[in-house]
Amino acid sequence: MSKQATTRGRLYVVSAPSGAGKTSLTHALIERLSASGRTMRFSVSHTTRAPRPGEVDGRDYHFVSQEEFRAMIAADEFLEYAWVFDRYYGTGRAETERWLAAGQDVVLDIDWQGALQVRQHVADAVLIFIQPPSLAELEKRLRARGSEDEASIARCLNDAEAEMGHAGEYDHQVVNDCFADALAEIEQIFVRTAAADQ
Repeated sequence: MSKQATTRGRLYVVSAPSGAGKTSLTHALIERLSASGRTMRFSVSHTTRAPRPGEVDGRDYHFVSQEEFRAMIAADEFLEYAWVFDRYYGTGRAETERWLAAGQDVVLDIDWQGALQVRQHVADAVLIFIQPPSLAELEKRLRARGSEDEASIARCLNDAEAEMGHAGEYDHQVVNDCFADALAEIEQIFVRTAAADQ
């Protein structure tokens, strides 16, 4: 059998305060790596929040009710889950495990609570934290997004400080000041890890 068919995939976790750019960076990373012939999967999380404009169920998130989410918790269907901003977020266990067992690398775009849960279950997971250049810049990005009201923005900024306090628990920290530079830095983390796995 080929090495690809027998080697287990690697799990990567990318976290950041809301508005720091982790989703844009992870999607751009997967596109760039795919163009170079490396196949990676972006895990689609489940959430109980409402879709933002332009978001598509099954592509951006699996949008479910709180009742559905709680039933999945009871059935132990999540690799990790967390209660964030009065909403649930979680990563499906079976789908993630199926991809890893098939030799595919999987990227999780989740918060620090979920990242630490993943670390407990998957010892060789690679954890990457995306830092905003400053809280002032983070506020500017949140306002430009146009999807949060004043109360939500204030709460995001307050929680961002707490989240950034957990950055030291990650394997790598990347400051997203310039998008292209941050993308290149994250790509090098993936390239070095892949080389070490050979």
